[in-house]
Amino acid sequence: MALALGTLHWGSELRASRQEDPPEETQQAQEVEDTEDTEGAEEDEEAAEAEEEEPPRPPNVLLILVDDLGYGDLSSSGAEDLQTPHIDALVESGMSFKRFYANSTVGAPTRASLLTGRYPDLVGVPGTIRPEPERNWGYLSPEATLLPALLQQAGYHTALIGKWHLGLESPNLPNERGFHRFQGFLADRMDDYFLHTRRGVNHMRMNAETIDPEGHATDLFTQWAIDYLKERSADDQPFFLLLSYNAPHVPAQPPPSFLERVRQRGGGLSEKRARLAALIEHLDEGVGKVTEALQEMGQDTRTLVLFTSDNGGDLRAEANCGELRGGKREMYEGGIRVPMVAVWPGKVRPGTSSNRVALAMDLFPTICTVAGLTIESEIDGVSLFRTLVGQMAPPMERTLHWVRREGGRLHQGQDYHAVRQGHWKLLQNSPFEPFKLFNLRADPLEKHDLAEQDPGMVSRLSRALRLRIQKAGAVPWQPGPVPRSGAAPQTGPPPQSELDASTILP
Repeated sequence: MALALGTLHWGSELRASRQEDPPEETQQAQEVEDTEDTEGAEEDEEAAEAEEEEPPRPPNVLLILVDDLGYGDLSSSGAEDLQTPHIDALVESGMSFKRFYANSTVGAPTRASLLTGRYPDLVGVPGTIRPEPERNWGYLSPEATLLPALLQQAGYHTALIGKWHLGLESPNLPNERGFHRFQGFLADRMDDYFLHTRRGVNHMRMNAETIDPEGHATDLFTQWAIDYLKERSADDQPFFLLLSYNAPHVPAQPPPSFLERVRQRGGGLSEKRARLAALIEHLDEGVGKVTEALQEMGQDTRTLVLFTSDNGGDLRAEANCGELRGGKREMYEGGIRVPMVAVWPGKVRPGTSSNRVALAMDLFPTICTVAGLTIESEIDGVSLFRTLVGQMAPPMERTLHWVRREGGRLHQGQDYHAVRQGHWKLLQNSPFEPFKLFNLRADPLEKHDLAEQDPGMVSRLSRALRLRIQKAGAVPWQPGPVPRSGAAPQTGPPPQSELDASTILP
């Protein structure tokens, strides 16, 4: 299941097709079978019939994406003040990645990378997509082909349940970007887990229809996912389900019964920490219900389950990022390193772990490989398939980049970055602060800034960063003016009223 990488240019079509060759381990088994002697016409006929059979059905893919879960906020990661038995069970059943990273310090850029296999600023999402133009710092490129659209071409039924956060209007609505079904929340964050609104606006949808369901958002998304799994169990068509929870993003608003349970355990937790712990435990229960439903319907053995977070934990909510420095919004390890586990019965060995450095954008080619797809355009991610199935993956040296663009007085609409080569990492947490240099092998907790001691390495990584910034500069990150119906193409600047409506303000 090799990935064929071509050249991407704006306006080019990203095509995909099911590969005719079986997976590598299937090829090896076939070679052994071909060396065995066969006797009689009946065996020859059986062999001929086998050759005419359809290729094996590709597995389902369930990708569970949670929001702002800290690297240390699972009991399997060392947290002692909360209990996450269901997510821990995934860890025990599959392979956990110890050095897995989000593509940014905040959610929308990571989601863009996960669904396109590209760095977020190369598909127009360097920052958070928001409803208000003056607060918006991203616009998903209409030219980018998303993972669900690719999987549709391979015969998958595709669904997004939960948070979208990559656009609030056409052409960037989920059903327009490859999802057969969308049932969830369009915007960035919920101001209330029971009202499902953002700044007083209801962003809950069933495909294009506005809905107003009752209940906690985590419970709704869990039940909708279970309903979808039940529906798909009656069909042999493989499915791709992106289950995208808002939790445990602030506001930390767990159901009262979960908060009371945490309080009853004691432990001297602050009210803020108790609320976040309860919200995570409620999320864990939802994950458990979904995976249990997968088992009850007999789909677990034919499903690759992936679990990860869109960025690090929010320290303002008293998230636990383990021993790592920093948290959400920061380029330190605590802001970008996240949990990731893969479960695939019969393929991924239970209870294993990997120290391979990987990013969210690597899940795009990984899922394509699993689905038997050939990618015929440039992507930035690399497949983790060999690592998952226990094959020796060739060593790979990559220059890795992280970016976030944001407004406000701290960032003023500018970017801040991190870049990594090997164990060297250059970073800043504001566009206006000097870059810091860390040796992650000798200093994994980023305590010792080596920028003044090693200006040569600073120069080397800075050059790589400049080249990336130049490349990303060619990609628009905000929508252009919408032409009036029947109007002649504009050759000059649009009228002031259209500028106000379509241009991101400083």
